[in-house]
Amino acid sequence: MPSYCVLCRFDREVDIGIPDSTGRLEILRIHTKNMKLAENVDLDKIAAETHGFVGSDLAALCSEAALQQIREKMDLIDLEDDQIDAEVLNSLAVTMDNFRWAMGKCSPSALRETVVEVPNITWMDIGGLDNVKKELQEMIQLFEGRG
Repeated sequence: MPSYCVLCRFDREVDIGIPDSTGRLEILRIHTKNMKLAENVDLDKIAAETHGFVGSDLAALCSEAALQQIREKMDLIDLEDDQIDAEVLNSLAVTMDNFRWAMGKCSPSALRETVVEVPNITWMDIGGLDNVKKELQEMIQLFEGRG
């Protein structure tokens, strides 16, 4: 289906912007208010570490973290029963590790279009500055030697 912006040519464009750490914290609080969180979950830290995440990214992050907690406890859930045991449900608390795992799976929308382009330039393309080039090459070789 075509984008409405292209199809209808809206005459206004509203830039909502990317939330800062405080905004991300508020969004995280909204998406975790009905979620059982372990004591080690630090929403302030998650907000600080999710630069470039917008509301939908943070919603996906919370969902992924919760799903990861369920995956970890799947062996405790009897799929034959119609209901999940209350004890198992009480043990389902999303942990900081679940959020860290989810951060590895979710990417920030605001940074998706940021592409680093590496130019195809050799040392021969750089004119002059022979002393500087030699010093840079020696530093690179020294670094490669140390790994």
